[in-house]
Amino acid sequence: MTAPLTPPPPPHERSAQGSWQPPAAAPGAEAPGSQQAEYAEYAHGWYGQDGPGMKTEVREAGVVALAVALGGVLLGVLWWWLAPHVPLVGDVVDGNWVVYLKDTEGEQAVGVDGTFTLLGLGFGVASALVVFLLRRRGGVPLVVGLALGGLLGSLLAWRLGVWLGPAEDVVAHAREVGKGVTFSAPLKLGAKGALLAWPLAALVLHLGLTALFGPRDPEPEFEHGAYPSQPAA
Repeated sequence: MTAPLTPPPPPHERSAQGSWQPPAAAPGAEAPGSQQAEYAEYAHGWYGQDGPGMKTEVREAGVVALAVALGGVLLGVLWWWLAPHVPLVGDVVDGNWVVYLKDTEGEQAVGVDGTFTLLGLGFGVASALVVFLLRRRGGVPLVVGLALGGLLGSLLAWRLGVWLGPAEDVVAHAREVGKGVTFSAPLKLGAKGALLAWPLAALVLHLGLTALFGPRDPEPEFEHGAYPSQPAA
């Protein structure tokens, strides 16, 4: 004759003996909390490298644009000094003063535009090199500031060269020097596209230097050659 089976303890006795414990994880498995923390750290390291901040980049871009634009003063002086002079001659026809080119086949007017274009390209190369050496990290605001500064510098150089050059009133100038006397025409930029030489040269060169020698974003580190698992929603 066998002994009677002992009945299981009632629920209230089981709760009094101790609280319920969750089952232990397998030896090689990671807890969901650690996976979530690992994924958050990975996402921050991969997407959180945004440089010094947008406000700082915009402020630096403004400083670059202002500094580059002030270089237009030097460009204007050089253009006025190096540009060829276009000779004009005044005459009196039927009691009225007329002004015409002394050398109708001369290429001085083309040389004026060419001088400004070459100087603009040189200033674009110089400004791009200086900006890249001072701040190797790129960024859209910096590139926009460099191009905008080059355009403003070209406009400043154009107006300064015209102001420094001969008088724009050629009839009054012809009357002043006398009939048949050669004088120089006002400094004029015939091809307005030359104003884009500086910003385009600076933009292209700076982008090329940044692509070749700029800092690289660090590659993400993966464990066992795989991305960390994303926690389920």
